[in-house]
Amino acid sequence: MLRLLAAGLAAVALTAPVLVAAPASAEPAAGPPFVASTHWAKWGDLSTLRVYPTASARSISTQPGTVVQADEAWAEVLAQAPDADIPGMRAQFMCHWQFAELVEPGKTSWNLEPWRPEVDEATMIATRCNPGGTEEPF
Repeated sequence: MLRLLAAGLAAVALTAPVLVAAPASAEPAAGPPFVASTHWAKWGDLSTLRVYPTASARSISTQPGTVVQADEAWAEVLAQAPDADIPGMRAQFMCHWQFAELVEPGKTSWNLEPWRPEVDEATMIATRCNPGGTEEPF
């Protein structure tokens, strides 16, 4: 009887499915942090806030339905540069979130300017997130 039980267990062990863990993904996690750093710079007499997105932000921002992540990313911008909380800056950031990696993948920074006018979404898109003037040359 013991031999039959041992033989039965051996058969089960040979036919049971083996669970193997999936290999770790090389893709960056699509979660926070979304902003590596921010830096205020001058372009002549005009100021610009350079927002340096993380690989995660670049990856997830190209996907539809990421408003929650965009809001979290904007909160990260304000945590690093509280003086960016002025009219028009969030709209520029959201435009960059939605389109920067589609139009110009890997752009070093997403630049936001406090001197740009507040405009509707159609104008923001038509001006490539830079209403009221051309994009700064840096």
